[in-house]
Amino acid sequence: MRISSIVLYEWLRGPRTAGELRVQEDLFPREHAVPFDPEAAAEAAALYTRLPRPRGRDLDLAVAACALVDEAALWTLNPKDFSDVPGLELA
Repeated sequence: MRISSIVLYEWLRGPRTAGELRVQEDLFPREHAVPFDPEAAAEAAALYTRLPRPRGRDLDLAVAACALVDEAALWTLNPKDFSDVPGLELA
């Protein structure tokens, strides 16, 4: 299991304790984060133009795009936030 660089950003911007940051790094080392690369950026932009209410969902769409490009299922505590993303498998 890996996290996207977008999720890493959301996590690191905090607030987090030093202990929480250590646990995160142990479980999901930052060097293994799925990058938000040009392919993911293009996919996120396509989702933004395709979905009916994309405003305010920029980060969620970027996370979804990372999963789609990586051909990975997305695990989330907020499945409703991603339920309308075509082709996205939720774990």
